[in-house]
Parts: sequence; structure tokens; C-alpha cells
Amino acid sequence: MIFVTVGTHEQQFNRLIEEIDNLKKDGVIKEEVIIQTGFSTYEPKYCKSSKLIPYEDMIKYSKEASIVITHGGPASFITPLQFGNIPIVVPRQFKFNEHVNDHQMDFTKAVEEKFNNIIGIYDIKDLKDKILNYKEITKKMKSNNASNNAKFCKSLEDVVEKMFE
Repeated sequence: MIFVTVGTHEQQFNRLIEEIDNLKKDGVIKEEVIIQTGFSTYEPKYCKSSKLIPYEDMIKYSKEASIVITHGGPASFITPLQFGNIPIVVPRQFKFNEHVNDHQMDFTKAVEEKFNNIIGIYDIKDLKDKILNYKEITKKMKSNNASNNAKFCKSLEDVVEKMFE
């Protein structure tokens, strides 16, 4: 199962949801897909979806999913990391009216560069390749990850603080 979450921000994230739905329709994604759509207006036709998903189910899906795909909100991509799953992170972008600015782009890039434990997608056309090659990509990444939760959280906190200086 692939789990996709776009968070609860009040702006749509149709770009990601529609791309996932098309990849499922075209047979690129063969397994079940569950999408938390938030305030998006695009309604998936080929994937299971719900506007909001209870927290307990979000945790369950993050644990069980073969791939977790999230927006660039820290809580959404830290959750799968807690269970040893490297998420694919598609930050919301201002130019698509998905957020008020590009802070998710900046934050995703900073975490990706510093920790090498997320897969950032900055052009939606790259998503297909990352899904198809996920196991190979993450195999290399996991071998480079030797940090514990406390160390990771402290380092992540440092990155966030520097962004607001």
C-alpha cells in the first residue's frame, strides 16, 4: 500500500493528488493507494481517499505503507521516519497556489541535504521515477543513516531555527 498525505492546510494540493491518481490509472502504481486529500478539490478516481484521516489511522498507514508520500510539512514526513520509512516529500509551492510562500521547498531541501533521509520532489514529473526506483534509492540512503531519534530531532530543530534567523 502507498499512503499519501497532504496535511490540513486550507489550500488545495491538486497537483500531487492528480499525479498519483494518474500514475494509478496508468498502471505505474500497481498496489493500493490511500490518499488524505485535505482541502484539495480534485477527487481521486483510481485511489481510495478521504479528506481527513484520524490520527491513529495516519500512524497505522505510515507504519504499514511500502511508500509514504507527503507534502513538505515536518509532522507529515517525520511520522514515517519514526518507523524507519523514508518518505517521498513533495513540497507545496506558492506558484501553484498551494501555500502562502515557498517555505516547504526551502525546508525540504534543507532536511534532504543535511540528513539524507527524505526524497524531495521539486518537479512533479520526477515522482514517477522515484516511486518506480524507491527500493534502490532508499537502500543507499538507509545505509547512510545511523542517527537516533533524539539526535535527529535536535539537528532538525537547529535547521528550523536557522531558517528563521
